[in-house]
Amino acid sequence: MADDNRKVLRVRGAGARDFLQGLVTNDVARLDHGAVYAALLTPQGKYLADFFLVPDGEDVLIDADAEQVAALKQRLMMYKLRSPVEIEETDIEVSRGLGDTPEGAFADPRHPSLGWRGYAGQPGEAVDWDALRVAACVPQTGIELTPDTFILEVGFERLNGVDHRKGCYVGQEVTARMKHKTELRKGLTRVAVDGSAPVGTEILSGEKVAGTLLTQADGFGLAYLRFDRAGEDMSAGEAKVHWRG
Repeated sequence: MADDNRKVLRVRGAGARDFLQGLVTNDVARLDHGAVYAALLTPQGKYLADFFLVPDGEDVLIDADAEQVAALKQRLMMYKLRSPVEIEETDIEVSRGLGDTPEGAFADPRHPSLGWRGYAGQPGEAVDWDALRVAACVPQTGIELTPDTFILEVGFERLNGVDHRKGCYVGQEVTARMKHKTELRKGLTRVAVDGSAPVGTEILSGEKVAGTLLTQADGFGLAYLRFDRAGEDMSAGEAKVHWRG
C-alpha cells in the first residue's frame, strides 16, 4: 500500500549532499546513518516545506508532501545555480509500516512510534497515522505546519529535524536567535479534548483567544497555544480542551 500523499524528488550527482547542506535545517552528513528529517525555510526563518532526505548511492531522494513537490522543486532549482546536480521528479512510491524495519527501508527519524518508510516496493500497512502523530505530538504538513510556522515552535528539535551546529543554511540566523531565547511564548502541544471541533477552531481561555485546535484523535489533539493565555480548562467550539502545561 503506497502513500498517495507523498511524492519523491531525486537530487542526482556527486554534489547532491553539498548542495543540500547549505539549504536545509538538518545536517546532511546524517544520511550515513539513515533517513534525515529536515525543512527548507525562507530567509526570514519561516517554514516552506518539510521532508525526508533518503540516501540512494551518491544521489539523495526527497520524500515530500505531494502538494508541495512542485513548489519545492522550483525553489531548489532557484538555488541550484552552477551546482553539479540535477533535480528531477520520480515515480518512486512511498510505503509506511510499523514493527521491524524491512530490508532497504528506513526508520522514521522523527519518533520511534512512527515506524518505517520504504522506497523500494515494501508492502505498507493501513495504520491510523493521525492517532500516532497526536500521541507523539508530531506536526503534519499543511495542518500544523503552515507558511507562518517557525520550526522551533512546532518541536523540530524534539523531532530531530534541525541541527544547530551544522553551520549556515537558509533561515539559520532567525532560527538560532529563537533557540537562544529564554523560552518560547507559543508553540505546538498536546491537549485532551472532550468532544470535537473542526481543524482550525479557535481555542478560548475565558474570553481570550489562546490558540488553535488542530488534528484530533482518541480524545486528544494537537493545539498551537499562546502559553501566557492558555489555562487548564478551555473551549474550542463545542469541545472542551484541557492543558496542564
